[in-house]
Amino acid sequence: MGLFNGIFSSKKQTKEEKKIFINWLPLTSLEQIEEIKKESKTSNILVFKHSTRCVISRMVIKQFEELFNEQNQQLKVYYLDLLNYRNVSDELGYVFQVMHQSPQLLVIKNEVSVYNASHYDITQINLSRFI
Repeated sequence: MGLFNGIFSSKKQTKEEKKIFINWLPLTSLEQIEEIKKESKTSNILVFKHSTRCVISRMVIKQFEELFNEQNQQLKVYYLDLLNYRNVSDELGYVFQVMHQSPQLLVIKNEVSVYNASHYDITQINLSRFI
């Protein structure tokens, strides 16, 4: 009956979940761009621009989360939902002089974008270089 217990059993098998070390900070207002500029004077600030309707963006954000380990959890990472906050995305591009892409990762240091990547290039980043 072992085979049928696995099929018809009411007990659900729990899948071990992978721990996520990233602490997403929602970027929802234009005022936060000034905060990001100020924060970037003392540490690198990451901004992940994400389109919730884009399949590539969904795949990349999952892979980006997997790049984070315990060492990287000290990085400050903002999450920008492009569809709901397009005005914030437009202002980011203007302020940091970066052409819009989706998905896109910006690294801000000393009030300027020192690095940006889009699409699958995001998944190739060595995050420890920004700590």
